[in-house]
Amino acid sequence: MGLAAVALAGFVLVAALFDTGPRPVAETARPAATSGEETVTLSRETLSTNPLYLSGELRSVTCPAPELDADDPESMEFFLHEVTDCLDEAWGTHLADAGVSFDPPNRIYWYASGQSPCGTYPVEGTSAFYCYANKGLYLGVEDIVADSGHSDQAAAYTFLLGHEYGHHVQGEAGILPQYQQARGGGGENHDEWTRRSELQANCLSGVFLGSVGSSFPIEESEREEIMQDAALRADRGDSRTHGSAVNGQMWTSHGMDRRDPAACNTWEAEEELVD
Repeated sequence: MGLAAVALAGFVLVAALFDTGPRPVAETARPAATSGEETVTLSRETLSTNPLYLSGELRSVTCPAPELDADDPESMEFFLHEVTDCLDEAWGTHLADAGVSFDPPNRIYWYASGQSPCGTYPVEGTSAFYCYANKGLYLGVEDIVADSGHSDQAAAYTFLLGHEYGHHVQGEAGILPQYQQARGGGGENHDEWTRRSELQANCLSGVFLGSVGSSFPIEESEREEIMQDAALRADRGDSRTHGSAVNGQMWTSHGMDRRDPAACNTWEAEEELVD
């Protein structure tokens, strides 16, 4: 979904293959806050009480996985568009039913370097990103294959695509702009804000995958591939923006099992669950 470094100027969620808030607390009486603290307080409340969490289970859509030859760019591009059509249908209907205004993302599935409102692409180690500035869903048709070790697993690519699409769902629901504001005022905890956002995108991808499980289909072998991919996209080295492999897998699995965005409220989760 995989997965993102944040550029606040354009607000970009970037999927780095090897490689989002402070921990929500109960609002209690406390000394008068500075303007920065007021920003974080407002954002905590908004992020953890968003209407998305009251929208119910994602309805099943029929989405059989297209035949995929990952080393054939035409096959991969066709696959990406077909699965994005399913994502548009599933999330568009769901958010409309919840009273949330929804526009599908702009698809930019690249073969060559280019420029987005969030910066140039590609950059080293990055094969996909979501740019909130233009609601752009950016994936490198060949780059995602190279960065995935030329995997031929459709479910893994669907997880990556679903993760980036999850950032679009966050944006349409009003979570991304509030997250951006909160992260900007979050001081030393900005990496924790980022992990909460990224793990939520994992979970939202899982919600979609769970909703198409019977038609895609998602059997045990596909689920194992998805879990392996979720672990692959966890934090490596000194990076602390995507969470541990265990937590990446946990939130993905939770979304798949529950099929309900309410399961993805990472903003209320205990710190160890977003570490």
